[in-house]
Amino acid sequence: MRQATRSRENTRGRLMDAALEVFAEVGLDAASVEAVCERAGFTRGAFYSNFASKNELFLALVARLSEMKLEEVESRVHELEADQPQPEPTELVRRIVGLSLDDMDPALVSEIRAQALRDPQMAAAYLAWQDGLIARIAEIVSGLVDVYGLRLRLPADEVARLFVEVADDTSARAALLGLGKEEAGAMLHGRAERLATALVDPPLS
Repeated sequence: MRQATRSRENTRGRLMDAALEVFAEVGLDAASVEAVCERAGFTRGAFYSNFASKNELFLALVARLSEMKLEEVESRVHELEADQPQPEPTELVRRIVGLSLDDMDPALVSEIRAQALRDPQMAAAYLAWQDGLIARIAEIVSGLVDVYGLRLRLPADEVARLFVEVADDTSARAALLGLGKEEAGAMLHGRAERLATALVDPPLS
């Protein structure tokens, strides 16, 4: 059973890796199931035993990329030392939160959202993923509050939702402007720093 599970996870991973390559070359609409299968070295049967549709595959890809980023952020939070002085909110974003689009093409996120606007089933899946993302970020924010005694102007879950909404809007704007990952990441970083400054009260003197 474990071997079968590992084999399935490996197949899903290879399909998502192939999908990311194909998408980067031709875009989401033109990235056919056949092209992804050919790149990954699998049959259509292998594809549909793991994903119900191309949209489901790309949503799983976005979820995987965001999960990798969240794990990186969480590891940084766990390394914080409570006896250090509370940094400025912008410094927290730069050193700890590390919000960026370095590993995620803004056009991918925007096209997934566009598909969700047209497809109710995709919309439900997208919203469920986004709610899970917000919950994870709220945990990270709460961890920062515990370490530094930060005083937030809003509850942690609302702070997390605002960060996700800013990231979502930044992805859309970066895609519209035709920005690459590095430029989109810089835009998101700047927006995240400004948002953190607005949401965190300065330390008591």
